[in-house]
Amino acid sequence: MEKEKYVAYVSTYTQGDNHGIKIYDVDMENGRFIEKDQVEITNSSYVTISHNEKYLYSITDFGVEAYQIRKDGGLELLNFAPINGMRGCYLSTDYTDSFLFVAGYHDGKLTVLKLKEDGSIGEITDEIFHKGLGSLADRNFRPHINCARMTHDNKYLLVADQGMDHVNVYRFDRKTGKVLLADVIHSAIESAPRHVKISRDGRFIYIVHEWKCYIDVYSYTEKKGQPMFEKIQSVETAQLERGSSNATSALSFSEDHRYLLSTVAGDNSAVLFSVDESTGMLTKIFCLPISGEYPKDAILFPNNKFLVSLNHESNDMTFFHVDVENGTMIMNGPPIEVNVPNCITFHRIEK
Repeated sequence: MEKEKYVAYVSTYTQGDNHGIKIYDVDMENGRFIEKDQVEITNSSYVTISHNEKYLYSITDFGVEAYQIRKDGGLELLNFAPINGMRGCYLSTDYTDSFLFVAGYHDGKLTVLKLKEDGSIGEITDEIFHKGLGSLADRNFRPHINCARMTHDNKYLLVADQGMDHVNVYRFDRKTGKVLLADVIHSAIESAPRHVKISRDGRFIYIVHEWKCYIDVYSYTEKKGQPMFEKIQSVETAQLERGSSNATSALSFSEDHRYLLSTVAGDNSAVLFSVDESTGMLTKIFCLPISGEYPKDAILFPNNKFLVSLNHESNDMTFFHVDVENGTMIMNGPPIEVNVPNCITFHRIEK
């Protein structure tokens, strides 16, 4: 039986290097990366792959870029599109790959763009500036959108606003590409909701909070045309202590959705949870150090046997053997140097 092959795309800031996306062949047996290629792009702060797995989209200065994914995992530029605002920090597609959503941390702006049949990016269909004042006359005194993700039924767009401590729920018009506020999921004051993930069956919503280091789990249903969210669990990613500088950053599902992974800057750790797919509930497996500074993103290999952490301030990636049954994580070889890494995603290469 032929083994599945994967590539990994790593997005980076371009400080002295104009290649903002690094492409690696994934060694699934040994849990390591082999450098394959790099793409010339400025400040790729986030990348996402379309649901049909044909295209990759990336943040870049002043807009977004679209790439066709070649059979070998290489990337071919399709086009660039402006977003009429400051550089974004996150992007995702709807479940028909007809629209692209861009979250703007710096200007608190949500941008919706039309996607063409060939995967290229078209015109802006909607723009929303979040408004208001947060709880602190500091970093979050104004809106900072950090994530925008569709519910699996393709009806509602969940937009996490770190500055305002809530997730806006927008009703999405799939014909016009317009959004309309339908609900608000409120988080604790000064908690800073950062990322949103959704269970494989779409019934559960996971919101990670950067400042207060916890994940909220919500059930999601729709009744009489209205979205309904009920909090069913809150779990710590790290214990908050007086004087602590801990901040939670990453949130990613394993490929089979049996595990949810987060990272904590400050104590620089990876936190792994098992997921009860019937109830949505999380159970912590371990919280262990990643041997780097500021693990901005991390992901389990598709076989759940290895883990890689992107360490934003130590400028490297660290690799680990993972034993989910025994709750252990052991370093797997030396770090790989990569300048200010931001985001990682795996892609399975077609045979």
